[in-house]
Amino acid sequence: MFEKEIKEYERVRQEYQQKIADKMGREQWMEYNEILFSAHSCAIEGNSFTVDDTKILREQGMAMVPVGRSLLECTEMSDHFRAFDFMVSHLDSPFDEALLKEVNRLVTENTLGYRVPRAVAGEFTTEDMVAGDTVFGDHETLIARVPKLMESTRKALDDGQHPMVVAAKWHGYFEYLHPFRDGNGRTGRLLSNFILLKAGHPLLIVKIEDRAAYISALKQIRTDGTDEHLVTFFFKTAVERMKSELAQKRRNSLPVMFF
Repeated sequence: MFEKEIKEYERVRQEYQQKIADKMGREQWMEYNEILFSAHSCAIEGNSFTVDDTKILREQGMAMVPVGRSLLECTEMSDHFRAFDFMVSHLDSPFDEALLKEVNRLVTENTLGYRVPRAVAGEFTTEDMVAGDTVFGDHETLIARVPKLMESTRKALDDGQHPMVVAAKWHGYFEYLHPFRDGNGRTGRLLSNFILLKAGHPLLIVKIEDRAAYISALKQIRTDGTDEHLVTFFFKTAVERMKSELAQKRRNSLPVMFF
């Protein structure tokens, strides 16, 4: 299953790695990805930061709050940077519950108290969850399934399943469990990218423009009992991003007339 998508993805990934990632150098490439990924991942949850706003905050810190942005949004973005940096610097960590909780703690540490005063960052919810028009299941029942999800994901990677398929499947079922009081989406997207980066693949960036399609693919796991749509969405999103950046590089390499 997904043989066609894997073949196309690997073809584009090889070209992208050679012409974009390798030529940028790892440090610059990771900084570029951190800004793009943080801007779009937080925007999916309602943060109004643009990519330019995110770049300013990343470079200058909280000393330079972009015009028109709230302190809460700045803090949320700063927390996301810390979680991203932790993820990238701990790719040798086991994919387990401790990693999951630490990423969630970092991504919500300085905003959770404002949104949910009684909740503890990095700890599972003590209440049943709701998000948008979705009422999730009994929180204790869902949380009890987290260890099995982490274990089955490790086994899938050990068995040689394609990292993009594993990342998508893990993400879909993690969001289905929705075990934290806040930050489930950001945590899920970070750890999907942990899977990809650990395997040497480019980051997957779900853009705010694709939010509706992304949410729809996630919902189909609950309504139709299948993750096929989300896996397809992951492959499509990854390939489109790489093709777009390759095309941009080709355009910007063409000769121009200065006078």
